[in-house]
Amino acid sequence: MAECIHGFDEGLCDICYPRRAATAPGPRSARAATGPRASRPAGRSGGSRPSSPADPSAPPLTLATQRAFHFTHLRNLEAIVVDGALRAAAAPELDLSSPTVRALRAETEADRGRSVAEYVAFHASPQATRWREVRDGAPGPHWSDAARRLRPSEFVVLVAPAAALGDELVATDGDAAAPASRFAVGPDAATALLRRVRHADPQLADVELLAPDAVPLSGIALIGVPNEPVRDRVRAMLAEDGRAGPAPKIAVYPPWFAPS
Repeated sequence: MAECIHGFDEGLCDICYPRRAATAPGPRSARAATGPRASRPAGRSGGSRPSSPADPSAPPLTLATQRAFHFTHLRNLEAIVVDGALRAAAAPELDLSSPTVRALRAETEADRGRSVAEYVAFHASPQATRWREVRDGAPGPHWSDAARRLRPSEFVVLVAPAAALGDELVATDGDAAAPASRFAVGPDAATALLRRVRHADPQLADVELLAPDAVPLSGIALIGVPNEPVRDRVRAMLAEDGRAGPAPKIAVYPPWFAPS
């Protein structure tokens, strides 16, 4: 498949192939609860930019076309490459989350007795609320002191097809540890939830996509990086690993790392 100058497959780059702007309002939808919920004293996900209603003429959202985004620090990426997978149980080299958030996610049930902490967390947008917070200096209670000392240029964004996250995928319509968030378990329910959320939030900025246990590095299609030096560093990591099979593409894409 042809690629744009940023390394993305044709049609997937928001610069070279800008998405059509919203042209008409759509109905604000009620959220669907399709998974169990544990009540926790956490605040609702906030900080989102106002968004326009979805374009009613846009094609239906499917997991086959939806991408999942996981941001992490370069030091954590080194461990992921060595291990060959993103693992929910792995202790990160550099912990970005605050102790309170880690405790809440460990206590909140996602599906069949499994806590949110037992899933690898992805977002449904490269402009996700939590990722924008980190790019803006990691204010608020979600982030560790270490996260506040970091620059966006020290991060990478791992991109996977949402459909590759498996049949036990869980989607949420907000922060997975917030009591107001609702869960959808399995590809069909997750697709329905994302379609409802998209009416009010075309960017799906607060949606989480949770993959149980682990996601192999081979399931990552692309690694977005902020600049050429980071691209070269990531390329060297992958080359040193020497793992069999195709490596993720590496794309320099500064808009994903710019302060909001």
